[in-house]
Amino acid sequence: MASVSLLRRARVHAPWSAAAWRDTVFTASGVPLQLAAWTMVGLPWTLWEPDAPPAVLLASVVPVAAVAVLVFPLATAQRERCWAMLGLRVAAPRERTLAAMGRPLRYHLLAGPALACGGLLVILAWAGGLGLSAIMAYGWTLPSADPFLYGLLTLAGLVLLAAAPWLAAAVRRLDARAVAALLGPDRAEELERRVEDLAEKRAGVVDAADIERRRIERDLHDGAQQRLVSLAMNLGLARETLTGVPDPAMRVIVEAHEEAKEALADMRALIRGLHPAVLEDRGLDAALSGVAARVPLPVRLRVDVPVRASSTVEAVAYFVVSEALTNVVKHARASAVEIDVERRGDVLRVRVADDGVGGADPAGGSGLVGLGRRVGSVDGTFRIVSPAGGPTTVTVELPCAL
Repeated sequence: MASVSLLRRARVHAPWSAAAWRDTVFTASGVPLQLAAWTMVGLPWTLWEPDAPPAVLLASVVPVAAVAVLVFPLATAQRERCWAMLGLRVAAPRERTLAAMGRPLRYHLLAGPALACGGLLVILAWAGGLGLSAIMAYGWTLPSADPFLYGLLTLAGLVLLAAAPWLAAAVRRLDARAVAALLGPDRAEELERRVEDLAEKRAGVVDAADIERRRIERDLHDGAQQRLVSLAMNLGLARETLTGVPDPAMRVIVEAHEEAKEALADMRALIRGLHPAVLEDRGLDAALSGVAARVPLPVRLRVDVPVRASSTVEAVAYFVVSEALTNVVKHARASAVEIDVERRGDVLRVRVADDGVGGADPAGGSGLVGLGRRVGSVDGTFRIVSPAGGPTTVTVELPCAL
């Protein structure tokens, strides 16, 4: 396998291969751009004389300013060169400020000139290899006609021709890495950009899910629920008005009426679980009052939200309280519950406390894991304190921009 890999690499780096000429053209084309900054800085000093007037010395500062102005266009040209010749796409940094100028300057003033020297070596290797390998063709014009010397020079030319593609590939790799590292986005900036993109996408998914829940709630409320109401009313009317019906038939009507009422109650509970209409219309205070009124325990509710949060955050707060109360009724064996909801600045804080037996464990399948995930979907914090013997306190903090 090693011999096969070596042969493949030798074939790729052969002087007549397309990769060799691509790397050579790439490295040679970068030399003018890589030397542009130092050329602009150094050109005025070639005209400097010891008795030059101060105006000439002051004018030498102009190229330095030109480098500062052209540093980003030069960087763009280098990125376009990588894309056009190598297919390497390097994203441009988002900021073009003085603070963001340091990395491109390091490329144009430090890495670029070193890579330009490598590109010049590649050009010299090709030129010298071609010139020396063909010395037999024009050696008769030289003063010395030593065949042995010509043979050595020809051999040296062939070695240069064989080494030139490898040198071009090495310079190409170094140049591509330098462009990606110094002319592309900063690693921290790229990570920050990805975090922002993921946060925006997650917020979009959460909002889309909330909108979809509202649509389903409206469809059920206006469609299936209305049909169940009509069915229950018709069965109730038949139950009350029909006379002379055989007992078996009446029992069927009565059972159907009771089933319709239970189905209607289940449908209403399902709709409230999807997205209660009162939450959107009247806010958290009214929605949570309705939830507390349905709990078979004394509930003290306090809502202090002077400015409403977004609908997504309000929905999360509503479901936190609803699920917490469900857990209290099912597992806590509590005699009273306290609910505090308040907004301070850009944080909506929800606290649900009961005097039950405690011992609530998120890993116990009580719905607390899903509750924590729902809170985390809007970058909120979820904390539960539930020692054995009670009490249990669930505290949630939800960010909500002003």
